[in-house]
Amino acid sequence: MPIYYAIFFFVGAYIITYLTIPKIIKLVEYKNLMDNPTKRSSHICNTPTLGGASFFYTLILALFFLKAWGNHDEAIYFIPGLTILFIVGLKDDLLVLSPYTKLVAQLLSVTFILSNDSFMIHSLNGFFGIYDVPIYLYYFIGAFMMVTIINAYNLIDGIDGLAAMVGIVILIIYATIFYMTNDYFYFLLSLTLNGCLIAFLKFNLAPIDSNKKIFMGDTGSLIVGFIISVLTLKFLALSPDSAKQNLPFLIENIPLIAISILIVPLFDTARVFTIRLASKRSPFSADRNHTHHILIDYFKMSHRKASLIIGGFNLIFVYLFIILGSSSYNSWLITILVITVILLGYFFYKYDYSFANIKRKIRFRKKVDVVKEKGKNIIRKKDK
Repeated sequence: MPIYYAIFFFVGAYIITYLTIPKIIKLVEYKNLMDNPTKRSSHICNTPTLGGASFFYTLILALFFLKAWGNHDEAIYFIPGLTILFIVGLKDDLLVLSPYTKLVAQLLSVTFILSNDSFMIHSLNGFFGIYDVPIYLYYFIGAFMMVTIINAYNLIDGIDGLAAMVGIVILIIYATIFYMTNDYFYFLLSLTLNGCLIAFLKFNLAPIDSNKKIFMGDTGSLIVGFIISVLTLKFLALSPDSAKQNLPFLIENIPLIAISILIVPLFDTARVFTIRLASKRSPFSADRNHTHHILIDYFKMSHRKASLIIGGFNLIFVYLFIILGSSSYNSWLITILVITVILLGYFFYKYDYSFANIKRKIRFRKKVDVVKEKGKNIIRKKDK
């Protein structure tokens, strides 16, 4: 494939997003559709949201030109899912929808993708001895996996730059994989969305008092999560011939490589859901107990530094797994994955920053201050 196609889609997406986001900011400010800070927000000022609207129309425009690269008319199947999630995300940013309403919309959107033969997973290529995958199991696993990824990505959009940086890392990896396997439709799609995220990142990381700052909102995070989930499904559905010949890791390790690519959103979601359920709360209830919140609240990191650390960890972890996946068997990779998750889980468990735990710490500190004050008073009396 000529390199100028890649440049055209990447640069085109970057320019469209970069030029239209300021227009969105002005419209949001004019209509007073700002995101107001709450007690769990990481920002302190009213900030424009709906940055993800620029992703939607850029992707729709790109799909018009990308349709010639698909083998099963994939572009047509993307449009209904993207449109559903755009409308739901837009409404949630403006009015706030229940998690269950969004869940229904996500299930409806992934149905269009699962109905396309290009994404059909026929085999796991020997992963734990599994080869043939029954069609009913494919639909169940595919829907569950896609909805999980969409929500996991949506949940990490909590601080400036994080969702965009993690998305950029994931899309770079998928673009590389699909270029190696000659799946140019997905290669160009990954580059297109990456151009959107890189352009958006400049505005998302602008100072809080700047008139250029904007959030992607659910409008953006649902769309990006949807595209990443589709790319993951296609990765798992790669034909054995293209995977064996071109990929730098064993074909039976593809499911574990996919998990390593998505380690940041999957780990964070699993962790916060576990803590909420252990606290007898709904897994969809809001709190400040995400990994990025702990880095900011406990370790006093800036949004940019925390995002860079998490994004860097994601990239290094995938690189490590690809190296190991070139020769290691499933059991060794799973052992490394489990050990990593346990260590990360233990580390962040020590810094439980849920509201309940914060209240306990505040009460404890107050008691300590009272005891110290009483001790000082006793010493003063003795000195007199």
